[in-house]
Amino acid sequence: MSTSTPAIILVDPVRQGRPFKDAVRELGFSVVSVYTHSYLASLDRHAAGDDLSFYTADPHEAERLITDAGVDAKAVVPCLEAGVHLTDVLAHRLELPGNDHTLAMARRNKAAMRAQAMRAGVRIPEFRLVHSADDIAAAAHELGFPVIVKPTLGAGSQGVRVYSTAADMAGQGPPVTHDVYREPVREWLVERYIRGREFAVNFFSADGDHRFVDMWEYLRPDDSDYDFPLWDIVQVGLDHPDLTRVADYTREVLSAFGIRRGPSHTEVKCTDDGVYLIEVGARLSGGPAVDLWTAHGGLRPFHDTIACYLGQRPALIDRPVDFPVCFGSAVVHNEQGPGILVAIHGAGEVAGLPGVDSVELGYAPGEHVPATHDNVSIPFSAAVHAADHDTVLATLASIRSLVRVETRPASAADNAVTPAAAS
Repeated sequence: MSTSTPAIILVDPVRQGRPFKDAVRELGFSVVSVYTHSYLASLDRHAAGDDLSFYTADPHEAERLITDAGVDAKAVVPCLEAGVHLTDVLAHRLELPGNDHTLAMARRNKAAMRAQAMRAGVRIPEFRLVHSADDIAAAAHELGFPVIVKPTLGAGSQGVRVYSTAADMAGQGPPVTHDVYREPVREWLVERYIRGREFAVNFFSADGDHRFVDMWEYLRPDDSDYDFPLWDIVQVGLDHPDLTRVADYTREVLSAFGIRRGPSHTEVKCTDDGVYLIEVGARLSGGPAVDLWTAHGGLRPFHDTIACYLGQRPALIDRPVDFPVCFGSAVVHNEQGPGILVAIHGAGEVAGLPGVDSVELGYAPGEHVPATHDNVSIPFSAAVHAADHDTVLATLASIRSLVRVETRPASAADNAVTPAAAS
């Protein structure tokens, strides 16, 4: 590309990479991508559509690479959780619009996130930070059960475990040693587990003005403690009894964490004594919400994200967001334990149900399927829309009545080929 061509820097454009790259081109810019982890750089066709591709997680090196290439950068945009820290530090170094770079790590690392919440007076669960897996049990007993244990980096609930009792902890194996990006885990957050209703809250911000977009509730099959929230997820209506206090709390969180522009995805839990921060993400939602907004809500989330990081004020900041339908998602787990996938029964029937927008299969027959504990071990999911909340719930119930994940135990022959396939 010409070194004088104005460009948008996309950081980790992987899962949502194609629509981000398409939006950049539609807006008249060239695509320059930065990939922060070797795992992301190993994904097939990750750089498709790039004019230039760089590979580093270090903002100083990224600045040098971009400057040496003569890139006329106009904005730096995060496309994945992994890149939110580099995004705002790099934007600051390039003198481009961004969020508070001094709080960039607090928006990425859960330990730094908890420390900033304490400084800002944001309600969070009591926690301990440990730097050795051997210290997790002692921290849990000090806090008292139930507790939840999380790697401070990574994403998608990978490596997160809940322990309702001391006996649960004694019966579990060691925590994961590497996160979803295949980076070594060096510290863990041991946190008091909050029993309450869990929500994901989506906002867009421009120059510190925060526009509420929507809120989704994580619905579970029972009242058991959980470490992975995704089961049935439903967009709540504006009349939901917790909406106002959650939205107001989230605005305080965004300001406390220096989020002044772009989309955000904040997870909270509600109890009788208040709202607790679980995690704040300075990025678009990684679930089906964005596609459903585009298909049924008239939003242009990728274009509007880029506009925010260009220092502009997209139209959705100054007008109410009104969805004509309600959204939901079903995530079907493999609850049988690790095995070889035989079939995902009912997937075809689900695709034909009224209101089903998409069906996603995480595995093909013959592949090894772990027990579902995180975003990367989901065998089946579906996104839906309907005229109202009750119809969404009925559609999700129909999906669950149809879908069944069938596995079989792995054989010696399966085990012999698994390492080669994984590599």
